[in-house]
Amino acid sequence: MKLYHIPLLICLFFLSCGKKSKVEKAVEEIPVEIKVERFDKIFFETDPEDLGKIKKEFPFFFPPGNDDAVWLDKMQNPLWRELYTEVQKKYANFDAVKVKLEELFKHLKYYFPETKSPKVITVISEMDYNNKVIYADSLVIISLEMYLGKEHKFYQFPNYIKQNFEENQIMPDVVSSFYKRKVAPDPAKNLLSKMINSGKELYLKDLLLPDYSDADKMGYTNEQIEWCNENESYMWRYFIEKEMLYSDDQKLISRFISPAPFSKFYLEIDNETPGQVGGWVGWQIVRSYMKNNEVSLQQLLETDAKQIFEKSKYKPKK
Repeated sequence: MKLYHIPLLICLFFLSCGKKSKVEKAVEEIPVEIKVERFDKIFFETDPEDLGKIKKEFPFFFPPGNDDAVWLDKMQNPLWRELYTEVQKKYANFDAVKVKLEELFKHLKYYFPETKSPKVITVISEMDYNNKVIYADSLVIISLEMYLGKEHKFYQFPNYIKQNFEENQIMPDVVSSFYKRKVAPDPAKNLLSKMINSGKELYLKDLLLPDYSDADKMGYTNEQIEWCNENESYMWRYFIEKEMLYSDDQKLISRFISPAPFSKFYLEIDNETPGQVGGWVGWQIVRSYMKNNEVSLQQLLETDAKQIFEKSKYKPKK
């Protein structure tokens, strides 16, 4: 490198750091205190005769129509108690997660000032991997049995599903649940609208989880992110040549948007691909749109997919 380039690089470095620190400094000054209630511990450490006290304190966890025998059996069932033991091994101390939650909600309050500091309730549920986190205005419910580590003996799931059963996926899952509650789905049914919807959600993670890798935001391995980066232009050319972007064929959603072991190009390379590559491409389109247009985050979330695409000036990396 020529010596006269060094001062320029140093200036660019400090300019970029200054821009980031200005936002992060403002974020740090936002007061947030998260209250955590360990319902998992309360439930499994309560004597059966005191079940009524828990039902009174947490009525939303006890829907009408279920006899008390259901809950008493869960309290004492050996399999449920073994699962509780495993959760306690990993999350006996929840402080580190609480710190990350407070950092996340500082960012949420920065971008969405009306956001309330929620109460966080940890539970042990039915291993519903589609609802690992439920965000509901002033309440966040986290199912801890879904974050024991992908190799845990209790997980009898395909690898593409259980690879996200890690502690570092709690915050991305909170953002995903927040996004689904905050942003109305695009009424369009075509592939492009689904790609851009996923892209908006992932771009939100860019802002709210600035220290997370693209792999963690996407729920990918590092190798899967690398595959997408290396094959971006090929994927884009495929979507264009097959005239898929404005197609309403719902099979395209399962092929390129929904969680899956791989994406379905119907080519020999399919087994090398990660699932959900359509969402990853949509993310790059949204990033390009935000780079090339002076719009706020709120404006992005309210803009339809077709307009975002047309104004994004998106060009895949070759």
